[in-house]
Amino acid sequence: MEITKDWWESRRSAFTLYASEAVLEEVAQGDPTIAAQRLEMLRDFSLLSLNQDVQSLAAQLLLRSNLPSKARVDAIHIAAATVHGMDYLLTWNCKHIANAQIQGKLAEISLDFGYVLPVLCTPNELMGD
Repeated sequence: MEITKDWWESRRSAFTLYASEAVLEEVAQGDPTIAAQRLEMLRDFSLLSLNQDVQSLAAQLLLRSNLPSKARVDAIHIAAATVHGMDYLLTWNCKHIANAQIQGKLAEISLDFGYVLPVLCTPNELMGD
């Protein structure tokens, strides 16, 4: 949590930040007061649509990689960042997203569909010097 706060305060201005409709749905869950705070933080982010290309790639990521079917939303996050040409997908989800053991297969699947997988990483990896 501290690393995320540090990244937010010191590094986020070095990047153009985006979120997807799936992110908005996730952060809106839970305690209403905290959810409202999270949504407010994302208010000025450009929004990545979950169009048919995103849905199709997400389905292929689930079908052809070792992502479990329960990781459907994670596949959507990866597909949205990939289809929309993001450089990075910043996450603390190291089980299904920022996971070096699955990134090679995700990159291969993405290339099969004409996309380049973004760097999937944690805030710690984008802290800079």
